Amino acid sequence: MICRIWHGRTSRQNADEYARFLEQRAIPDYRSVPGNTDVEVLRRDDGDVTHFLTVTHWTSEDAIRAFAGDDLLKAKYYPQDEQFLLEFEPQVQHFTVVAKASPAA
Repeated sequence: MICRIWHGRTSRQNADEYARFLEQRAIPDYRSVPGNTDVEVLRRDDGDVTHFLTVTHWTSEDAIRAFAGDDLLKAKYYPQDEQFLLEFEPQVQHFTVVAKASPAA
């Protein structure tokens, strides 16, 4: 299992609208790719800036490749991101998941 983490920053005044965009556009895009097991979007307001982390889990590099293309660490952006993001970080981070606990039944 591979955890892929993307970081982006918006102005605080655009954060609510960007969060809605991520929920309505980005999450369904991730989930449509076979091999994506889950998506979480994390938000942290910090003064006039809001940070977003998109944390996704994938079954393999091939699954990530189907989503992001051949350059596995290259960040994927949507045209609408230009309305919101303060900069475009070129890369994401990948981590190998070595342990994971599911909620108790």
